Amino acid sequence: MRPVDEIPQPHRLAERGYRDRMSLVGRDDELRRIERLLADACAGHSGALVVRGEAGVGKSVLLDRAVSVARAEGFQVLSGTGVESDSELAYGGLHQLLFPHLDRLDALPGPQAAALRGAFGLAESGEANRFLISAGTLALLADLAEDGPLLCVVDDLQWFDQGSAEALLFAARRFEADAIALLFAVRETSMPFETPGVEVLQLSGLAAEAAARLLDLRAPELADSLRARVLEESAGNPLAIIELGSTRHEADDADPAGMVGTLPVSVRVQELFRRQIAELPDPTRRALLVAAADSTAPLETVLRVVEALGGAAADLAPAERAALVRTGTRVAFRHPLVRAAAYRGEPLHRRVEVHQAYADALPADAVADRRAWHLAAAATAPDEAVAVELEGAAERARHRGGAMAVSVAYERAGRLSVDPQPRARRIAQAAQAAFDAGKPDRAARLAAEALSLTADPGIRAEAIYAQGAVAYERTSPRIDAELTIEAAALVRDTDPEQAALNLYEAVHAARHGAAHDLLQQAVDLLREFTPPRHWAIVVAAFLGWEELFAGRPKPAVGPTRELLAAVRDGELDLTHRMTAAVGGLLIAADDEVVAGTEAMLAQVRATGALGWVPYLLNVLAVARLLRGEFADARADVAEGAAVSEEFGNSTERLAHRSVEVWLHAVAGEESRSRDLAAEVLPDARSRHRVNAEIAVWGLAMLDLSARRFETALGGLEQVCRGPARRDVLMRAVPDLVEAAVRSGAPDRAGEALAEFAHWAERVDQPVTTGLALRCRALLADDGEAEPLYVEGLRLHERHGGPYDHARTRLVYGEWLRRQRRRTEARAHLEAAAAGFERIGATLWAERAHGELAAFGGARTEQRAIGPLTLLTPQELQVVQLAAAGHTNKQIAAQLYLSPRTVGHHLYKAYPKLGVTARSELAGLVAGP
Repeated sequence: MRPVDEIPQPHRLAERGYRDRMSLVGRDDELRRIERLLADACAGHSGALVVRGEAGVGKSVLLDRAVSVARAEGFQVLSGTGVESDSELAYGGLHQLLFPHLDRLDALPGPQAAALRGAFGLAESGEANRFLISAGTLALLADLAEDGPLLCVVDDLQWFDQGSAEALLFAARRFEADAIALLFAVRETSMPFETPGVEVLQLSGLAAEAAARLLDLRAPELADSLRARVLEESAGNPLAIIELGSTRHEADDADPAGMVGTLPVSVRVQELFRRQIAELPDPTRRALLVAAADSTAPLETVLRVVEALGGAAADLAPAERAALVRTGTRVAFRHPLVRAAAYRGEPLHRRVEVHQAYADALPADAVADRRAWHLAAAATAPDEAVAVELEGAAERARHRGGAMAVSVAYERAGRLSVDPQPRARRIAQAAQAAFDAGKPDRAARLAAEALSLTADPGIRAEAIYAQGAVAYERTSPRIDAELTIEAAALVRDTDPEQAALNLYEAVHAARHGAAHDLLQQAVDLLREFTPPRHWAIVVAAFLGWEELFAGRPKPAVGPTRELLAAVRDGELDLTHRMTAAVGGLLIAADDEVVAGTEAMLAQVRATGALGWVPYLLNVLAVARLLRGEFADARADVAEGAAVSEEFGNSTERLAHRSVEVWLHAVAGEESRSRDLAAEVLPDARSRHRVNAEIAVWGLAMLDLSARRFETALGGLEQVCRGPARRDVLMRAVPDLVEAAVRSGAPDRAGEALAEFAHWAERVDQPVTTGLALRCRALLADDGEAEPLYVEGLRLHERHGGPYDHARTRLVYGEWLRRQRRRTEARAHLEAAAAGFERIGATLWAERAHGELAAFGGARTEQRAIGPLTLLTPQELQVVQLAAAGHTNKQIAAQLYLSPRTVGHHLYKAYPKLGVTARSELAGLVAGP
């Protein structure tokens, strides 16, 4: 076989790896794309690329070329390779890439450094968080790139453990202004490996001309008939062309693949390797099997196992001469398909023998996880002792944050359990871990299996709870509430803490779905048992929610205020504080909700409890929307939707996008608002009914601001009579009243207004009292309206947000104009227009200017919108944190970005804000 260096290539490789390289014939476009990725990184523009294709299509060769070019250009290179049998070992992939650089962990934010140390088993970290490990991976790569451009390259990423792959993809999506290139190869298999948010380079077979040229370069002596067969059977796969073309037969017309018919190319090539291995001496095949059974085992361990099975180090020599392996610190196979052939080509009894020999050779304390998995691979029947060892591996993986590794280990432990109850318990734990790992289909399958195995109430409750979690994301919060109520009923007498947690989930899910009948069931169940004492304050709040949703708001106010006070005064856990925040929205305690939720967000970002982030940002976005802080709310929903998508939480993503509909509407972005509503509402109505109704409210408010009063009235009637009307949608009633009055049909708002006025009186908040006064003024006779407007305006000026304040000024100014009090009317309308412009409420500002134009004369000059509204959501977050005095590194830690990306956002924000220095941001963000 001619060496690959004799084949014309765009660049000569700077170094030669062991693996027999295929030619790069026909890959000029792909090479240019990879070289552009590297060039961009050299220029400080981060990038990531996934090379996808079947086995043997040339992915590894392209990655080798990238490494060679990168090293020639002075890049640092981190490289790793996924191995199928190692995919259940938590963070083994990151260990390959990052372990040599752990001396730099002290430069990372403390929680992220601690998470990585825990992931690599270097420290006890409690139960690690996979998202914090992802953030730590990003931070460590960014820190390495400070020394010069960095290439991170991973072959066979689909065989990295899930935690490692997830961390790398998390980082790849967030780098923007760092000298970092990330290059991954993914083999197409029957189980698609998703890489969302990262550009894909799809590698297919070579074109006919390129395939023929490659074959002629590698096997020029082939007879025509054999040459045609190789080209036909290889289907353009370069490895198949080389391996099939290099096969020698006595007859030129022999089938080079040794088989007929059509099979996937990788199977044909693997069969060739299997035949080549079959020709080796039996001791060599056994030694290859030992090496293939544990890809990370050091050479000394491989040889120890070989010797335990009666072999010797010399047994590997024939395989080395055949260029199937190379020995160094480890045994390296020429290609993953060689390793697969060496393992799969041997009978089961020999594989079992090898795994048992490994388990005997590995010290239990040093490599307990690997020993446990070898024991599992050697087990051919249920074995409780092995199941216990795997359960230990699962719990160690939990403390490292490897949720998928936990699930795989618990599932295998369940399969090896002798008795039904331990089997069901382990399968149920595997289900919950699968959900935590972002694998809802697997979680649902395992939960159903666990339920089929046992009648034990505790185990069934655990499995049903996992089913509820899947239902929340996949079906609807209503189904989640139904399931968690069922789970709570099973354990209310035996495990009150677990019952309370189930009912907490049920109440919140029922509220999200506006399923007040289920909320009633959950509250009834809370009354039937005694939860642990620390749940008493939350239970009281839930009882108040039940009353509020039944149209009796007063009983909700006291317990919710008590819970909000406890949040201010003490250290409640996140479940209690989340209940306080949602309850605060229900009684219009917007300021306390924002303050408390911001504090919770800071806590979860710092501690790594990132699963809370989408839910907290949802509450915060709604509270800020109600306060008229639209730019901040847009930043919240942008991050919330992105993080929800990252975590695979489709229901929360819909919740955030629904709020985004309202925010586009208030900004006058009609087409974006309606297009987004058409996209999200069909699913959102069943998945997160409260926020879906917020979107409908936004569309109606869009019509109201554009003076399409009759259309607005129809939409607002739908909202204010719908199932979520006693939730935060109570705040839509003032819009309904205005639309009804302007449509000449005030009676259509009567029932809703009566309920709103009753609610506003009971919650007793200045902003809602002001809204009630505004509604009464709109409906009042001219002789009675003015004092109502004046008092409402006074309350909104002192206590309301800028939006409610401007809205009250607008309707008062309109009333004054109709009373021909031109000077007073002009003053209020100009103030309203300025207020709307400052917060970016474009159509409302135009409506105010339209009223001013009715005075005659030149149109009032429109002012520039507030500068903060010009920023992207990410830029706004960065600017606000910078204005608060945080360094780029601190901001990066909070937002899961690199410090250079933070600096890039500030660089883009300064011209929009009209500032030149960081010191100017604080005054700008504080506003007038």
